[in-house]
Amino acid sequence: LDVHVKNLRQKIETNPKNPDIIKTVSGVGYKVKK
Repeated sequence: LDVHVKNLRQKIETNPKNPDIIKTVSGVGYKVKK
């Protein structure tokens, strides 16, 4: 799953190292900005 999220971030984020659209929520999972 981590690899897929990384690939998505590289495709849709302007800066994948500092994600704005797909965020990691510690202990929960991932959160996608609407």
